[in-house]
Amino acid sequence: MRQYAGNRIGLAVVGAVLAALGTYAWLRGEDRLSGLPAKGRVLPAQLHRTLAEEPWSLWLLAFALVLLSLVSLRWLLLCLGWGRRGTPNGTGTAMLFVGLKNVEGLGKARVRVGDDGLRISVTCPSEADMGAVVGKLDQDIVGRIRREIRDDEMSTVVSLHVRR
Repeated sequence: MRQYAGNRIGLAVVGAVLAALGTYAWLRGEDRLSGLPAKGRVLPAQLHRTLAEEPWSLWLLAFALVLLSLVSLRWLLLCLGWGRRGTPNGTGTAMLFVGLKNVEGLGKARVRVGDDGLRISVTCPSEADMGAVVGKLDQDIVGRIRREIRDDEMSTVVSLHVRR
């Protein structure tokens, strides 16, 4: 659950900063900020002269902002679930955890059901006996999950990730 909270907090902070900057720019452009001259410069005079003499720095800034916007768009699409195949299945995930209850330090395990079949993902520590984990998955667990969710002939992809 921490992953979702971090994504929401990150998106809220980025959104608040962009909204504040947009509001300031709009108020400045409409001359609605009191205490600032109507034709006053936003940038200090020295910085304005430097940017006028070397316009490539503005192009570099624009390029960096485009890259930042593309990274932010990718982050947003991944948070919304773009690119994930299938829908999560709680019953299959629970059966997977019950079947692998003897594995110490089991990190993540999830089951997704899609049009192309069943996708099972398991993350184990490097100390775990991979032969025993693969044996359990091959003999008992995957077959039970397939029978419970749809049928025994469903194509299944099992991803086993080992973390250090």
